[in-house]
Amino acid sequence: MRTTIDLPDELMHEVKAVAARRGSSLKTVIRAAVEEEVRRAERKTGRRVKFPLLSSREPGSLNLTNAEIEDLSA
Repeated sequence: MRTTIDLPDELMHEVKAVAARRGSSLKTVIRAAVEEEVRRAERKTGRRVKFPLLSSREPGSLNLTNAEIEDLSA
């Protein structure tokens, strides 16, 4: 899909310089930057943890040693 974006002149010059240093096209550099930003956003929102991690019939009464916790995660 084609799209048009407006970038400040200084940023555009920097992007062109990056592309030149890499021997890549402007399109390749911009696409890689957008893909990285999307991956970064997915990592931030995609890993929610719900508590409790270990459920218990009697919350607050679970006493485990470090060795027992390691055994549970194996």
